[in-house]
Amino acid sequence: MKCWSFAGLFAGLAFAALASSAVAAEVKILSAGAVEPGVRAVAAAYERATGNTASFTFNTAPGIRKRIDAGEAWDVVIAPPAVLDEYANIGKLTGPRASLGRVGLGVAVRPGAPVPDISSSAALKQSILGADSLVFNRASTGLYLETLLKRMGIAEQVAAKSTRYPDGAAVMDHLSKGSGNEIGFGAMTEILLSKDNGVRLVGPLPPDVQNYTSYTAVASSSAEAQAFVRYLGNPNAKALISAAGIEP
Repeated sequence: MKCWSFAGLFAGLAFAALASSAVAAEVKILSAGAVEPGVRAVAAAYERATGNTASFTFNTAPGIRKRIDAGEAWDVVIAPPAVLDEYANIGKLTGPRASLGRVGLGVAVRPGAPVPDISSSAALKQSILGADSLVFNRASTGLYLETLLKRMGIAEQVAAKSTRYPDGAAVMDHLSKGSGNEIGFGAMTEILLSKDNGVRLVGPLPPDVQNYTSYTAVASSSAEAQAFVRYLGNPNAKALISAAGIEP
């Protein structure tokens, strides 16, 4: 009788485990890369709290547009509000939203490299002119930097020594393996994410030339997607997002 009870208990526990796994859901998230550290931290907390899983694909804004235009289906999309609005206006990505915050631009070098003076826009300009090379991407960060260099009147002077990559991760990888007086530019979050991989944050761009990109999450019609987007707004999630360098 005792043996039967233990067997029954074991079977019950096994069934409960199977039932739990059966109801667990995967939330597929297409996200801008600049908020990766924050949303990964929130996703880990979400998984512990709900038993669901969150899987990510990170892309630049053009890459996100390309995937959506190709008809790919996602539970949650995280992108600049302007991108989401484009699709909402044509009847796509119309679900509940949550604002994550904004990400500014920063300057980075590899450890041991000369540290540029970025204390003012004038100092930043001289540091750029004096650098051996510049590294930045072709996404939002790089497009703004192009504009900034033109405003400073030095775009043509530095064009030959500028190296461009499709995304911020490639910029950080290049910078960590670089040499000489090389300066990299990227989202503050991407630089902080690379601090243990051969990249040193010098600091944010000076206030008068700083540029912020805001990011918002939108859910599909699924209950799990909407629960994840709601979770992004709770105080614990907000704290994790802020700790990753994403400003309110």
